[in-house]
Amino acid sequence: MANIPDDLHYSKDHEWLRVEGDTGVIGITDYAQNSLGDVVYVELPKAGEPFGAHESFGTVESVKAVSEIFTPVSGEVVEVNDALSDEPEKVNNDPYGEGWMVRMRLSNPGEVDSLLTAAEYEDFTKSEGE
Repeated sequence: MANIPDDLHYSKDHEWLRVEGDTGVIGITDYAQNSLGDVVYVELPKAGEPFGAHESFGTVESVKAVSEIFTPVSGEVVEVNDALSDEPEKVNNDPYGEGWMVRMRLSNPGEVDSLLTAAEYEDFTKSEGE
């Protein structure tokens, strides 16, 4: 069973968002990292880059595949988790903690309301696995 923290928001692209004031921290879910297998490389944008909701902002490369990662909301990247360039396995080991990817200043905080709750995301992943 995938770990799905209640305090986060989720996208159907398997990203999570933790809102902290006017910023949001984004990463991929436990379900996503488990599906990918061992992560060997993470490509992330530079701070200052703007993105619209559901735009690709980087890639995660695993032993199985390369997958795009998408922003669940629109905003500007204010910080990137540079530790992942040397330790991409943090995405597997701690997807909701040390495996976070970017911090964005939210340009439209109302977009958060369109994301899934933990319970909705759990139902979504169950239906995807069938």
